[in-house]
Amino acid sequence: MKTYLDCIPCFFRQALEISKILKVSKDKQKKIFDEIAKAVIKFSLNNPPPLMGKTIHNIVKKITKKEDPYSQIKRKSNHLALKIYPYLKKKVYHSSDRLQKAVELAIAGNIIDYGVGSDFGKESMKDIKKQISLNRINSKFFKYKEFKEALRKSHSILYLADNAGEIVFDKVLIEEIKSLYPDKKIIYAVREKPIINDALISDAYFCGIDKVAQVISSGCDAPGTVLSLCSQDFLKVYKKADMIISKGQGNFEALWGKRDCIFFLFMAKCPVVAKEVGSRVGEKILLF
Repeated sequence: MKTYLDCIPCFFRQALEISKILKVSKDKQKKIFDEIAKAVIKFSLNNPPPLMGKTIHNIVKKITKKEDPYSQIKRKSNHLALKIYPYLKKKVYHSSDRLQKAVELAIAGNIIDYGVGSDFGKESMKDIKKQISLNRINSKFFKYKEFKEALRKSHSILYLADNAGEIVFDKVLIEEIKSLYPDKKIIYAVREKPIINDALISDAYFCGIDKVAQVISSGCDAPGTVLSLCSQDFLKVYKKADMIISKGQGNFEALWGKRDCIFFLFMAKCPVVAKEVGSRVGEKILLF
């Protein structure tokens, strides 16, 4: 997906939000904005937004001298999501189509996203339960039948992670896939280095993903799987996978139209992405 002009104000908003979270002085905030402005001038709109996201957050890291500005937020998200894990499992267990419910829950978990201004705390836990209770699915943007068929045919599945906390919802879906198809090989790929609240290997292990899938790094430190930034080891896995499950807007922005049999699971949380897929903001998306 290319970058829209509408994305540019969002780049600055992200920088402002993290600056406030870190309680950065006004002088440093201005310095951050100045550096981002210089970078935006050079940035091609033919590139996907996550590539600029990497630049923005590297600027913030450099000026604030904080390698992982969202570390406490990610820790909190993981703990809160693990608390809701029994509730998620119960919802799957009592569903008439357990796999579909697990897919819906994985998408609902995509609300945990500080890149688009989410505030995942006590109120957001209520928001997630509200999302879970909403059964309104637009079949135009929810290709479950095709997902289920691709899953049945595939031997190796590459699951691209998105955010910390959200990975607990991914775990529920992976567990359901493994209960249906114990012999499926599932590889779970996370970011190489801290970027916003995206999941790292440490987050995956903390939430127990390693119990149901092989955990690897994509080698990428952008807020989306930008293939040009990924490691050769990851690219081999990416090319060989029979099926890819891609979580979150960042991965959608980076990989939309890149290869066959890749299913995008996310909530359309901004007008730009909603326009790209033709949906409304807030829609639950399962497209390929």
